[in-house]
Amino acid sequence: RGGITLPAAEVCAPGEESRLTRCTAGMGRKVTVATCSLNQWALDFEGNLARIVKSIEIAKSKGARYRLGPELEVCGYGCSDHFYETDTVLHCFQVLKELLLSPVTRDIICDVGMPVMHHSSRYNCRVIFLNKKVLLIRPKMQMANYGNYRELRWFSPWKTARHVEEYVLPRLIQEVTGQQTVPIGDGVLATRDTCLGSEICAELWNSRSPHIDMGLDGVEIFTNSSASHHELRKAHRRVALVKSATAKSGGVYLLANQKGCDGDRLYYDGCAMISINGSVVAQGPQFSLEDVDVLTATVDLDEVQSYRGECIMENSSELYYRVKVDFALCDSSDLYIPSIEPIEWKFHTPEEEISLGPACWLWDYLRRSGQAGFLLPLSGGIDSSATACIVHSLCRQVCLAVQNGNAQVLADVRRIVNDLSYSPRDPKELCGRIFTTCYMASENSSADTCGRAKELAAQIGSYHLNLNIDLAVKGMLGIFSLATGKLPRFRANGGSPRENLALQNVQARIRMVLAYLFAQLSLWSRGKPGGLLVLGSANVDECLTGYLTKYDCSSADINPIGGISKTDLRGFLQYCFDKFQLTALCSIMSAPPTAELEPLSDGQILQTDESDMGMTYSELSVFGRLRKIAKCGPYSMFCKLIHTWREICSPAQVATKVKHFFRMHSINRHKMTTVTPAYHAENYSPDDNRYDLRPFLYNTRWPWQFRCIDEQVSKLENEAGNQFHDALS
Repeated sequence: RGGITLPAAEVCAPGEESRLTRCTAGMGRKVTVATCSLNQWALDFEGNLARIVKSIEIAKSKGARYRLGPELEVCGYGCSDHFYETDTVLHCFQVLKELLLSPVTRDIICDVGMPVMHHSSRYNCRVIFLNKKVLLIRPKMQMANYGNYRELRWFSPWKTARHVEEYVLPRLIQEVTGQQTVPIGDGVLATRDTCLGSEICAELWNSRSPHIDMGLDGVEIFTNSSASHHELRKAHRRVALVKSATAKSGGVYLLANQKGCDGDRLYYDGCAMISINGSVVAQGPQFSLEDVDVLTATVDLDEVQSYRGECIMENSSELYYRVKVDFALCDSSDLYIPSIEPIEWKFHTPEEEISLGPACWLWDYLRRSGQAGFLLPLSGGIDSSATACIVHSLCRQVCLAVQNGNAQVLADVRRIVNDLSYSPRDPKELCGRIFTTCYMASENSSADTCGRAKELAAQIGSYHLNLNIDLAVKGMLGIFSLATGKLPRFRANGGSPRENLALQNVQARIRMVLAYLFAQLSLWSRGKPGGLLVLGSANVDECLTGYLTKYDCSSADINPIGGISKTDLRGFLQYCFDKFQLTALCSIMSAPPTAELEPLSDGQILQTDESDMGMTYSELSVFGRLRKIAKCGPYSMFCKLIHTWREICSPAQVATKVKHFFRMHSINRHKMTTVTPAYHAENYSPDDNRYDLRPFLYNTRWPWQFRCIDEQVSKLENEAGNQFHDALS
């Protein structure tokens, strides 16, 4: 294990060099380090290379001598089954060759992420290099294989801690570095003045994080390259983990993260950060239209030693394999360099997260899809209005980015609107160029919803259309009548439940067909090039119970609110009312949610969403969290809720609600197989693509499970009756 030699770095076997105790201690050891968030795109090797190079340039310009990038930044984290292709690994090494040859990477330790094949196994690796020499390849040891992540499908974990082997470099890299083999495994870097160790994303979240043992072996700087996605209220956990990593035994912790939409439902939300001894000293933006965000900090490593001097540091029995690097991170004149003081992390509220995250995700999707804007069926209800407000927020962010000199955003928006001289200054004016809203009325629509949609469209500036679908509905029903001799009727007109539901679904599906027709041709009709992306607006709670028509307006190209609850959407609209002065939202928030698919009564709406579903939206959120997060089936959910709801519901009422939820969820689960790709923002999302994997054909009677509930209800009622009888006697 100690036999590998490198021209630019000397490799020390365990025990050859013990814990870091440098003679420079007490003389000032201030190092400037850099971490970053990059908006990488799966398989966009050319663009990814350019963003990596730019981040290194910025890091060097700020005096950094070490630069950390996000997980799998060379190819993009979201390559999925493209990781199986040898092309992906080949192109990653081609990019690595360009980085090694670039003068930009001179005199700075660069830490980049890419897949590496070793002994016929594929590893998710950090490749660390300096001055045309590869120092160490560090494979990921603890894989993310839960929720949205399936890393074990594509990668093998490095299974042996503190074990290092020889890796034979590809010939194209050998030609640049002059090295045939380099160390691969769980090793650390020992520079002239400090020691650095790597973690990769999920390893920080693991109960046995590598930084624990590395710290006990004298490692002072810990790095973490992540591809961590955004969820509402998640940033608090990420920041707490980074702070706790060095709070017990000291150290410097750098976290780099992917940002943006790299090709699927997730939005990676940046939040690069640097902490020392349990305190954050530098915070990167969470939501930004910048493709490259670089965060630097100058930290004093003597503070780490002083902090550890007061800790009871248990000696590690097993030492890490050290790659000795003849390179200093400290500046010789560091006495005059000020250290950075701790800061308080500034968290966004959930309403701000909804305003910023989905908007940035939509921007990435729009500029990378080659389309000319968005089309939204705007019903005047909460969900579609929230989607419209997110697009309005996007326009605000684009205008602000251009105002702040973001050349990439300016180039992108000019290409989208097909005007090379255009410079967006007014969000409302930009909205009119890239956003079309459409109210699709029927004989069952009210004047109130039509007016609310029109007023909101005017306030945000969208190009607004009013349509009537009655002619198309009658045409469809006419075809059915000619073929069968039957004409279905609404329940209000004496029809059966089957007829009533079918007539609602016809209206909903015609709206979907018209949405795509106008998305393809509305710009053509106005003499403008390009097509529009159709936006869906079904929230996470409606997806959970299937309260939507399969292939209706919930069927779209993308859905920015499909992972957000109705409760959070209401809070978001209130935020937009206050922040953006969108007064039209006041009447939208006060109106009861309705599909408006059944006949009106004297011009008034009788149909409401909650009466149709048989449960409230707040109840739906509770059911959803218990089902997904608490891993509850029908019986265990009932057992929890008889205590949670004991003040408002009897056991029999709880049983009825739970059984109704599971019956509706299982009947409609098939709809999730075709649900529109949605922004992932909630950890109880029923997205069938890869997050919530379940059957879509159930025994919807749940006979065994429901019988267990009924038996428990009977037992509780008998006990209550006996207690009442005893009290009377």
